[in-house]
Amino acid sequence: MKFVASDKSCLTWSGDCLVVGLSEESLPLTGLLSDLNEQVSGLLQELIDETDFKAKVGSSAVIRVGGSVRKLAIVGLGAAEDLKLEGLRRAAAVAAKLAKCEKCASLGISFPIWNNSPERTTQTIAEGVTLAMHEDKRFKSDPETPKVVLSDVALLDLPGHEDALETASHVCDGVILARELVAAPPNIVTPASLAETAAAIANDHGLTLKVLEQAECEELGMGAYLGVAMASEMPPKFIHLTYTPAGTPKRKLALIGKGLTFDSGGLNIKAGAGSMIELMKMDMGGAAAVLGAAKAIAQIKPDVEVHFISAATENMISGHAMHPGDILTASNGKTIEVNNTDAEGRLTLADALVYADKLGLDAMVDLATLTGACIVALGNDLAGLFSPNDELAGALANAAEAAGEKLWRMPMEEKYFDGLKSIVADMKNTGPRPGGSITAALFLKQFVKETDWAHMDIAGPVWSEKDNAYNNPGATGYGVRTLVQWILESA
Repeated sequence: MKFVASDKSCLTWSGDCLVVGLSEESLPLTGLLSDLNEQVSGLLQELIDETDFKAKVGSSAVIRVGGSVRKLAIVGLGAAEDLKLEGLRRAAAVAAKLAKCEKCASLGISFPIWNNSPERTTQTIAEGVTLAMHEDKRFKSDPETPKVVLSDVALLDLPGHEDALETASHVCDGVILARELVAAPPNIVTPASLAETAAAIANDHGLTLKVLEQAECEELGMGAYLGVAMASEMPPKFIHLTYTPAGTPKRKLALIGKGLTFDSGGLNIKAGAGSMIELMKMDMGGAAAVLGAAKAIAQIKPDVEVHFISAATENMISGHAMHPGDILTASNGKTIEVNNTDAEGRLTLADALVYADKLGLDAMVDLATLTGACIVALGNDLAGLFSPNDELAGALANAAEAAGEKLWRMPMEEKYFDGLKSIVADMKNTGPRPGGSITAALFLKQFVKETDWAHMDIAGPVWSEKDNAYNNPGATGYGVRTLVQWILESA
């Protein structure tokens, strides 16, 4: 699709489909909207009356008008005082899907400017359209090709904001990469192919890449990570991708993503209804978000040094598999009694966090599809945020708000660590059933010594079974927009 930040208005643009965003305060029509209604011979008001349109969030209606604009559509924005960036993003998605349904090749969008910020408005609308139009048909034997493809999108009354369109394009590149990594089956996305994806990003955008093979991980004492990897026939790949700005970096950050390309549960195998074993291709959603963020950041080029890290492997079953009761030694010397082989992600993250902690960072964030307990606590739409650092947690929460990704800070109740204490080792890898997402975060905290750190449990929002505005059913690419926004705000 080609986007234009246009100086035309809803009165002067011509094309297949003009979509106007209406707030509840827009009714009855006044000013520019009244002029538009007169220009289309009263059809705008007729559309509102015939559909009993109240401008509720997500509502839409369309009518054929002819002339310089073939079809006129309206999208509800709700109350003007409640309108946020996410509301604009979702309304843009509604507009794009409506234009597609109406078989329109060109689309003009006339929405109000959010908070006197035409740049953010431009970026947000472009993101909503792009992500709504993304469809993953790679594994269809005979994908349907639409007769009319939406190819030209004009953002009206937003001239001169091409930089915002470019930023939106880069962010969406990252989100779409993350979606396609998560959606691909585990016989396609493997530890080796994740490393190849990182190599492609490095080659295309001038980043540096280091991939530690098993022998190098052994030299670094990564016993927790390698304990998980033992049962797989696919060798582990410890991925370290680095973006370095041209000038002196203002900050030095790291993103660490859980990279389990398939999780069988190990000897504590996932079994029975609700085990979700058939969806365990998505257990590398954290790594996918990190690589997606890398692709976006490499193109946006902020004045921040960023390290993108994932300890990639499978959690499989074989004669080499770790047993319940095994004791593993992480690279910081901490010993871990494995009382559940299906709590493997935190073991891989343990060594990844120790590694990142030695890089002299200002802050680091890990993302992981870590616990079903977080889904129980927060449902499928919200990620859990855990951090002992209020400033870092606040910055991530603000970034998530701007990015339109739901995030809720959870407590780190230190006394819950008692449930992880082991008779024979420093700790167990799981605690009691209550507070499972909290004890998982407390486990990870044991492997961070020097750096401000936050953990995001994205088990819920990484995958959706329903069509959700600009997310079609399946992989959502959750986390990319928040991470990119956080990094840009750190610059």
